Amino acid sequence: MQIPPYLKPGDTVALVSTARKITEAEIQPAIDLLNSWDLKALVGTTIGAESNQFAGDDALRASDFQVMLDKSEVKAIWCARGGYGTVRIIDKLDFSGFLKNPKWIIGYSDITVLHSHIHKLGVATLHAQMCLEIENKSEATRETLRKALFGEIYSIEYNSTHPLQRNGEVRGQLVGGNLSMLYSLCGSPSALSTQGKILFLEDLDEHLYHVDRMMQNLKRNGMLQDLAGLIVGGMSDMKDHTKEFGFATDRPFGKTAEEIIFDTVKEYDYPVCFGFPAGHILDNRAMVMGSEVRLFVNDKQVLLTN
Repeated sequence: MQIPPYLKPGDTVALVSTARKITEAEIQPAIDLLNSWDLKALVGTTIGAESNQFAGDDALRASDFQVMLDKSEVKAIWCARGGYGTVRIIDKLDFSGFLKNPKWIIGYSDITVLHSHIHKLGVATLHAQMCLEIENKSEATRETLRKALFGEIYSIEYNSTHPLQRNGEVRGQLVGGNLSMLYSLCGSPSALSTQGKILFLEDLDEHLYHVDRMMQNLKRNGMLQDLAGLIVGGMSDMKDHTKEFGFATDRPFGKTAEEIIFDTVKEYDYPVCFGFPAGHILDNRAMVMGSEVRLFVNDKQVLLTN
């Protein structure tokens, strides 16, 4: 796995949106943060552009990202926001120059499309908070992003007594991201190979039966049986099927998102942890996807380190 060069003071970070529209005012805190790290921000043409919900049409979003991929002075591309739209441009992108001179691609959620696609090309990426609302996240969110970009060693550790976690210690390549996006990529050239790897999952605002359907799909695609380990981050703002056509029903799914995930993998024996500080949550810590990591889970603690 190729690791892009780490950043140094004075380097340039491009800010683009591959998905939903966003204004320059909304990314100003991210620009200020980069400046505080002695980095330069290069704002792409998608910032401020608008085509319905998107940051410009597909052609503009693909072109803006391609320009930043090909600019030698750009050492990282920080995706401004997620939502939906990256999958619409992934096949329009040419990564040939990027493979010769890799750079950090930063984001999460919808940016899972890029993480998954680029992982198959053999280059590490950075699963981390996007520009939007970076100022409202935890200090660890910002600090792990900085450390990852500058190549400083750090680990992610938290106390956990989740009743469904499965203890163990493993090493493997870290992959994954947003469950909905991984599900949508199945059968495509961007679909992940997970065998022997540590899979990270997170999601937001899904019906619980959707979570079950997606997990069953991953299982049927062979993406869960041969994992080294499973990390479950924020499963935020999940919805139960308690309304139909505007009327209340008495047909809840009957399980939480975490219970659904564990039920899908309970027949396997690799370690599983829940409540990992990453995803659509306040504490969204940065992880290098594609890196070799050690996952340690016991009755009181979860530790992810290099």
